[in-house]
Amino acid sequence: MYSRGMSTADRLVEATRELLWERGYVGTSPRAILERAGAGQGSMYHHFRGKPDLALAAIRRTAEALLAQADEVLSGPGSPYERIEAYLRRERDVLRGCPVGRLTMDPDVVADDALRAPVDAAIARIRERIAGLVEEGKAQGQFAAGLDAGEIAALIVATVQGGYVLARASGSPEAFEAGVRGLLALLRPE
Repeated sequence: MYSRGMSTADRLVEATRELLWERGYVGTSPRAILERAGAGQGSMYHHFRGKPDLALAAIRRTAEALLAQADEVLSGPGSPYERIEAYLRRERDVLRGCPVGRLTMDPDVVADDALRAPVDAAIARIRERIAGLVEEGKAQGQFAAGLDAGEIAALIVATVQGGYVLARASGSPEAFEAGVRGLLALLRPE
């Protein structure tokens, strides 16, 4: 499942990332982590202080991966509108949901300040990047001068996260795609 050159610690983090996405914090047992990672009994405690420490490493890596994906698209070529469109239309496993967004629905993650911090920071960073694009688009006359960039960024993130929920509930990516089409129609420069 993992590359041969991957360290045991990295296998444990990757296994935890996957299990948190699939099962949530409570459903991710140390035994399941060890099995998924193909690691020995004492491996987790050799590399980490325990499940919370390992979960924090996994959540940080998940947040970093999401930020890298978002930054790549939002920093890409095109006008501010085109970059926002590329972010909204980038390839996603819509029915699986967002690995960071799913963590916001996990009561054990949300209740723990340390576990919640990387999730909050990742979402805030994406909102900041999008708000910067909206400001850039306003300066270029592409978006209406009266738009509040922070509110538009919040709307875009809410559309993505809400789209995941609607798609999962309906069992179809169409609900996600409909939200993206509607938002882009509202933002489309005239």
